[in-house]
Amino acid sequence: MFNYFLRRLLYAVPVVFGVMLLTFVLFFMVQSPRMMAKRNLGPKATPQAVENWLHNRGYDKPLFFNTSPGKSWYDSLFFNHMRSLIMFDLGDSDSTGERVSTKFKKGAVPSLLITVPAFVLGLYLSLVTSLFLAFVRKSKLDVGGVIACVVLMSVPIMVYVIVGQWLIAVQLSWLPAFGFTPSGLTTAKFLMLPVLVYVCAGLGGDVRLFRAIFLEEVHQDYVRTAQAKGASHGRVLFVHVLKNGMIALITLVVASLPFLIMGSLVIENFFGIPGLGSLTLDATRTSDFAVMRASVYLGSLLYLFGLLLTDLCYASVDPRIRFK
Repeated sequence: MFNYFLRRLLYAVPVVFGVMLLTFVLFFMVQSPRMMAKRNLGPKATPQAVENWLHNRGYDKPLFFNTSPGKSWYDSLFFNHMRSLIMFDLGDSDSTGERVSTKFKKGAVPSLLITVPAFVLGLYLSLVTSLFLAFVRKSKLDVGGVIACVVLMSVPIMVYVIVGQWLIAVQLSWLPAFGFTPSGLTTAKFLMLPVLVYVCAGLGGDVRLFRAIFLEEVHQDYVRTAQAKGASHGRVLFVHVLKNGMIALITLVVASLPFLIMGSLVIENFFGIPGLGSLTLDATRTSDFAVMRASVYLGSLLYLFGLLLTDLCYASVDPRIRFK
């Protein structure tokens, strides 16, 4: 198994290098540092102000190789960019000057407080509902459930946000419609509505997909064997079908890991949650390219970690899988 993971880590090296190279091309060649400076300082910025902005951030260096007298040949934008990412030095924010790592640490907690409960609750409801629809397959309940899932899938997330804020926050006054105050257990009242909207927005698609997976498993030979031995319908569904459908479910669930950690852009923005999704949106709005580059880089690392975690989960739920 050690050799397998060593190979996977070695495979990840060129992928990460490719992501680092792509971010460099996008943010330093397609979008030149001088254009970054003008977007941050405004169209009326003087040439001297632009030069000062570039110098303070180290963006005035040559692109690939430094041929200036008395300078090292690797003192360039490309090598500095690669070295900083390898050392996990995310640099300073282009708009505020604050350390990007500090901004990410501040935004990670609010994001996780929304995405993790929403993910767990949504996954539980999706599994239970899809198993129930598989149990009552070809009945009126099954048809009605599928129609309800299609309706939920067809509604844009903005509709859930607007209706949730208007009905629950404004009309019923059960929960606040906007804001976030980290003050212990009282923080939950600011998170319950975003979590509810998050779950409702993804429930229809997840139930419909999980139902299709379970219906495919229901027609397998092992199900007929279990039924012939007298196993109850509940045991067949919740033990045999659920376990054998976990391979496909794990692939779908682990693929969402980067989105859990990086936050939800729409939800955080409209509910005033200062998480990583809101941080990324603010960076796009203010042309904070340091934060945007860090978001791309960390997202790629999380996705690669998710792929490795997927293989681990495969072996834990299916004894036939071996690491080779």
